[in-house]
Amino acid sequence: MTFQELEPKVTDILHHEGVLREDKLLQICHLLRDNIDYYDWVGFYFRNGDKEELILGPYAGEATDHTVIPFGKGICGQVAVSNKNFVVPDVTAQDNYIACSITVKSEIVVPLFVDGKNIGQIDIDSEVLDAFTELDERFLEFVNAEVAKLF
Repeated sequence: MTFQELEPKVTDILHHEGVLREDKLLQICHLLRDNIDYYDWVGFYFRNGDKEELILGPYAGEATDHTVIPFGKGICGQVAVSNKNFVVPDVTAQDNYIACSITVKSEIVVPLFVDGKNIGQIDIDSEVLDAFTELDERFLEFVNAEVAKLF
């Protein structure tokens, strides 16, 4: 399924009345993982109140031990500090990478802003080397802009 085909599905999930925010986010994770071949793990991390750490939110994929990530640590922790997208073509080339699985080859993390404040991010792992392009970035920015409306 193309990103263009997925956009209305994302919007539809997020506008369902009577569905908890966490459940909507979980549905988004499954939608992306199930419909984009190279999205092997899709999850959200959110800032833990005033603490400089991220806590794992809804996700689709293998279970992870990385349920709390300090700011600055790993790709997610770096995005929490930089407020910028981070595309990693080859995770083995990153000194500050936190390995979730030996099968992960590349990663993309896109921050989630509400009222100009970085409250979290969407994190995607791929078992394909150099999997992510600018099209992925633009699509995930769209997803996060839609998700931000829930907050």
